[in-house]
Amino acid sequence: MHLSQEDGKVEIVLKEEEATGTSFETSGNSHQPDHMVITEPRSDSLDESLDHRPGNTLIYSINDRPPWYLCVLLGFQHYILAFGGILAIPLILAEPLCIKDNNGAKSQLISTIFFVSGICTVLQTTIGTRLPILQGGTFTFITPTLAVLALPKWKCPEVAANADLNATAESVSLTDPEEVWKVRMREIQGAILVASVLQVVLGLSGLVGLVLKFIGPLAIAPTINLIGLALFREAGQKSGAHWGISALTVCLILLFSQYLSKVDVPLIAYKDKKWKVFQYPLFKLFSALFGMCGAWLVCFFLTYFNALPTSPDEYGYKARTDINLDAVSSAAWFFVPYPGQWGLPTVSFSSVLGMVAGVLASTMESIGDYYACARLSGAPPPPTHAINRGIAVEGLGCILAALWGTGNGTTSYSQNIAALGITRVGSRLVLQTAGLLMVFLGLFGKFSAVFITIPDPVIGGMFLVMFGMIAAVGISNLQYVDLNSSRNLLILGFSTFSGLVLPTWFHSNPDMINTGITELDQLIMVLFTTHMFIGGFFGFVLDNTIPGTDEERGIKSWRKTVHGINSAYFSDQSCYNLPFCMNFLHRFRFLQHLPFLPHLKSQDQGTHL
Repeated sequence: MHLSQEDGKVEIVLKEEEATGTSFETSGNSHQPDHMVITEPRSDSLDESLDHRPGNTLIYSINDRPPWYLCVLLGFQHYILAFGGILAIPLILAEPLCIKDNNGAKSQLISTIFFVSGICTVLQTTIGTRLPILQGGTFTFITPTLAVLALPKWKCPEVAANADLNATAESVSLTDPEEVWKVRMREIQGAILVASVLQVVLGLSGLVGLVLKFIGPLAIAPTINLIGLALFREAGQKSGAHWGISALTVCLILLFSQYLSKVDVPLIAYKDKKWKVFQYPLFKLFSALFGMCGAWLVCFFLTYFNALPTSPDEYGYKARTDINLDAVSSAAWFFVPYPGQWGLPTVSFSSVLGMVAGVLASTMESIGDYYACARLSGAPPPPTHAINRGIAVEGLGCILAALWGTGNGTTSYSQNIAALGITRVGSRLVLQTAGLLMVFLGLFGKFSAVFITIPDPVIGGMFLVMFGMIAAVGISNLQYVDLNSSRNLLILGFSTFSGLVLPTWFHSNPDMINTGITELDQLIMVLFTTHMFIGGFFGFVLDNTIPGTDEERGIKSWRKTVHGINSAYFSDQSCYNLPFCMNFLHRFRFLQHLPFLPHLKSQDQGTHL
């Protein structure tokens, strides 16, 4: 953000040696940096910025407006960074939704989730927190979704076992193959639709702050950790199709993301009638994409030279790239997703309660993302009204995802936040451009169908890295906790282990639950087969009932890390103002008491628009 006064200027400088904060550099004779006037956002070129700013300075801050061509390039980069995580969700849900071999349905599902993710990104960056943060599918919804679809009612019908189909699905699904998966999708849509209302209420009512007081690292760590651990079976099944290709994918991702992360690639740009060479961290930015495409290319050559088996019954057959080529040829050139395209969502009490666990986990994860995004985009820490509004918009995004039928919700993407620090571009406009690109590309059916041709072992290798990172993110919350305390070790060990044991037992013994009430049986099955619900529930209850100091529980250092960066920023929070109603708020000041609208008092103290 570029700020100016009559006789000086203030620039935000990200110091590499201070990973958690920022400092001010001032020039001129100004001695009153607390009174600032915001000028028009900059729109100078990338080269000019690099020439006039130190190498570790933000090139574009949150309110800056890069040139349109740079917005498109950087926006597409964010799209590429997020596409692996977004793409993984419909591929995971394909088998439990009974569309494992239905390439047309998978193509439509991929188009839909990218389309809705783009809409939600635009909403979040415009009326939500207004931070440059990308929205995409969330893994916190996958575990409860798999738990719901694992109920006997939703088991996929066997093709040859027509006599047994009546026990597995509604009779209408027996005659129409499309209805087999759509009836399951409508059940998931209904669960997400109702559960997401809770997230909207948490945001609009300001209850997020109240809930946060009772949630610490010992509740969050097992919850997020079990999201990754619970998906080991899906990663194993995909990788097991050809362990050699899966290992190659993992090695390539590790090579680009870790071993070559500090290697900058020289690139050439033409500017001011002359060629310029600049260094770009290409491998670090596109490590997942390069790793997956490299393994995909190897599979293509192995298929071309017939080095892989041609029989579906032989090991390694799924590493071929010509198995799903019909998906591209049969896909429509254009596919426009619309609400209710799979039918009217259905709602059941057990499915909704199971999905609530995913909603709460996603909410807690996103709040941490907001602070990280603000730090890397040159913005002050998000005020309470921005956090409340961001959570409410995420809930709205999940409702939209349910109406469109993505089979999932939306949440903030951490990998795109990390990219802000790498590229030194924290402009909100770039992420809004990325959202529009996601919407636009989601309309091309053949473009989405290309992703279906990625061989299973390549996807499995990507899953191994991705799910492992999710589990590690959960564990990272323990850095604030006293791990020498037997109290904390007991809570952590019991909650995590229970989150693995109980769902496994209930999956193996589904007939043991027989209360005589079908709905109650389903409720018990969904809740006790949702790994993160079990782990988060025990972690939350034990951490708040077993005596322990705030220092021992990690609450004190955790809050200090989140809120302690306030002194590193100036007090101006105008970047969180809504773009179209500030004059209205000035006219009717009673509206500032709403927990999701900006508070005008703090803005009138020395800071002017």
